[in-house]
Order: sequence, then C-alpha cells, then structure tokens
Amino acid sequence: MSKTTINQLLKMKQDGQKFATITAYDATFAKLFDEEGIPAILIGDSLGMVIQGHSDTLPVTIDEMAYHTRCVRRGTSNALVIADLPFMTYADTASACQNAAKLMAAGASMVKIEGGEWLCDTVKQLNRNGIPVCGHLGLTPQSVHVFGGFRVQGRDLDQAEEIYRSALALQAAGIQLLVLECVPAALAERITKALRIPVIGIGAGNATDGQILVMHDAFGITSGYTPKFTKNFLAETGEIRAAVRQYMAQVADGSFPGPEQTFN
Repeated sequence: MSKTTINQLLKMKQDGQKFATITAYDATFAKLFDEEGIPAILIGDSLGMVIQGHSDTLPVTIDEMAYHTRCVRRGTSNALVIADLPFMTYADTASACQNAAKLMAAGASMVKIEGGEWLCDTVKQLNRNGIPVCGHLGLTPQSVHVFGGFRVQGRDLDQAEEIYRSALALQAAGIQLLVLECVPAALAERITKALRIPVIGIGAGNATDGQILVMHDAFGITSGYTPKFTKNFLAETGEIRAAVRQYMAQVADGSFPGPEQTFN
C-alpha cells in the first residue's frame, strides 16, 4: 500500500470513487485505521469533547493538538494526516502560519481551518509557506456560540448561497480539501459538483466525494448526545477492524450515509 497524497484523493474524485476518512488521537487507533486502508486521518479538535470531556472544542490548545498529532503520526505509515488548527490560533495570518508550522513539525501533512471567505488571505499565505490547507464550512464547531448551538447550517437561501460562495472562494485561494458539516444534502451535492477539489461530508448526505466520522461515533462509544449523522458500525460487526471495513465499504457504495443520517 502506497502513501496517500492529495493527488490520489483528487483522482478518486475524478474517477467517482468515494472514500471514507476518520478521526484518531493516538498511535494505536491510527495504526489500526492505517492498516485497514483508511486514506486520510484527521486529528480533530473534537478531542476536546471525546478525549477531554468538554462540552465543545473551544478549550483545546495548539500544544495539545501538536501532542496528539505526534501520537497519530507515529502510528501512521500511509494515510494522509490532517490536523485541526484549534480555536483562535488562526485569527490573523501571522498566528496561522506560526501555529500551522507547529502541527506540520509534529507530523501533519495538512492543516484544517474553519470559516469562509475571510480566510482566503490566510489560505494563500499558508500555501506560500508550503502548508496545504483543508477548509471547513457549514456547522463549524468553533463557532458554536455564534450559531446558538450545534445546528444545521444552510437551510435558508441566503445562508446556503454564502456557504456556496465561500466554497468557491476558498478553492480559488488554494485549499486542497473541503469538509462540509451538517448542511442539507442538496447544498452539499451542489458544492461537490462545482468544486474540482475533493469534498468530505459529515452530516451532508452521500453525494460528497468522501465522508468523515469521529471514531467514537463510528464505534458507538459516545457519551451522552449521539448526532443524527452517525452510525454504530461496531454494533453491526462486533469487531473494530470489521467495523472500519464496513464503514469504508458503505461509503464506497453510497449506502452510508443513508436517509436516516441525512439533513434536508
């Protein structure tokens, strides 16, 4: 198995081959996902909730993200490793470059940032410094207090158009991947068709090029609230590696996410 590159993900999009991605926070699970052929692993600031027990992602620091990135990198041989820049670590271009450099030094191959057109200059500057960027639109968890909670975004026409325009602008600025979270399936499909770069969905229907899940959600070990867009693959298979293979297979054939995991 060869190392996954952004060019390989782009070719998968061009060939209509859907792919599954997942979060990881330690070397052991990263190694397991890597061995099963997951093409990309995200060290998400979701660790603030599923690892640290916070009610949102905002308390996570750049040093904590770098620590978990180092752990995941040690367990990964082939998957593309993407790391989140946490809350307020890219509020200006200089901060973004400084903090992204910490994640790249820790082993990331790409950083992910949340937000729309206002980030275009930041994306360009990160690219100039040799740092690939994944965008994130829709429900951006770092803005949870602006949204008034974890709510579906893009249901009204004006908001949908803003998300669509931001996707095009971020692509023009140089992002190489885009995550769409908790948006109506029709909007996600429209954006996926409009962009040349791969689009990864979570709660965005099955028309996106790829899917991502928080690993805890994929195995049904969430504490408390279980998002609508998740599925417990471990309950179906009874074994973790089999659950990963089931997740990958159902993404590849388009059966996950199904209507019950989709917002309209």
